[in-house]
Amino acid sequence: MHVIPGRRRALIAVALSAALLPLAACGDSTDGRDATRAKPAADAPQGFPYTVTNCGVTTTYQAPPKQVVTMNQHATEVMLALGLQKSLAGTAYLDDKILPAYAKAYADVPVLAKEYPSKEKLLAADPDFVYGGYSSAFDAGDGRSRDALKNSGVNTRLNLENCTTGKTTLDDVYQEVREVGRTFGVPDRAEKWIAHARTTVAHTAEDLKDVEPLSVFVYDSGDKTAFTAGGKGIGNELITRAGGRNVFAGLDKSFGDATWEQVVARRPETVVIYDYGSTTVAQKEKRLLDDPVLKDVPAVRNKRFAVMPLSEVVLGVRAPDAIAELAAQLHPETVK
Repeated sequence: MHVIPGRRRALIAVALSAALLPLAACGDSTDGRDATRAKPAADAPQGFPYTVTNCGVTTTYQAPPKQVVTMNQHATEVMLALGLQKSLAGTAYLDDKILPAYAKAYADVPVLAKEYPSKEKLLAADPDFVYGGYSSAFDAGDGRSRDALKNSGVNTRLNLENCTTGKTTLDDVYQEVREVGRTFGVPDRAEKWIAHARTTVAHTAEDLKDVEPLSVFVYDSGDKTAFTAGGKGIGNELITRAGGRNVFAGLDKSFGDATWEQVVARRPETVVIYDYGSTTVAQKEKRLLDDPVLKDVPAVRNKRFAVMPLSEVVLGVRAPDAIAELAAQLHPETVK
């Protein structure tokens, strides 16, 4: 792999971990679709009731959820970044390893399933809140739709990347962290994380102020066609802020298929390989290097490859440091 050591990420993650891991707030949770009827109880925690509309679902919380199940790694890491591990009754579906700064906290969280748990196993954890990273976390065919869980007395949240209109940006990352912080009664922790994140992003922007963007083709997977990053997802935002220009930014979705002829026509200077699953980075590189159709593509001809773990190219707390790490790969002469 060609990933440059994430020294900056490690330093910032440790700083955030130290700042953001006090005991999590807790309390009871109830739901109300009509925010105007929400009345604060005499002993309601500060900041409650709190009403939020998430991906079309409006929920009023009288107090922070107590028993939470997270599904998908980026949802889990948002909780851990906010010091909410004591609220976690279970978790499921990692793409790779939890960030080192959160590993100790994660070690005490029950893992319900390697991928998604069945509805029965999910409800056996007795959650009052389920937080999903992808729409598939709430698959209706498996009985885990948000409506079905609500009927079982369980509130839910879906990561904003699944329902943003237009392009997903860092503002959506900050909104995700802010709304989760409010839901769990720790808004100060959320704002502290956001302030650190903005500083990280600003430092990278300063490093890149004089560079010309490199044209980038994202290779996620694919043989007959190339499965790549479009212009709508957070991955496109990360590339742009790292000093790149996504050659398939015109694709109006987060991910999509492109023909190899389209890749050739766009002549990308760098290939960013998404690292996940059973196909290794080396195997993906070999597939590109061995394809005679691609031999004159500048990135392939010059063997210019960068690597991003899939866990870094979703809407979550890794985004600010992922920008810095990708910038260091695209512009090693500028970003140290």
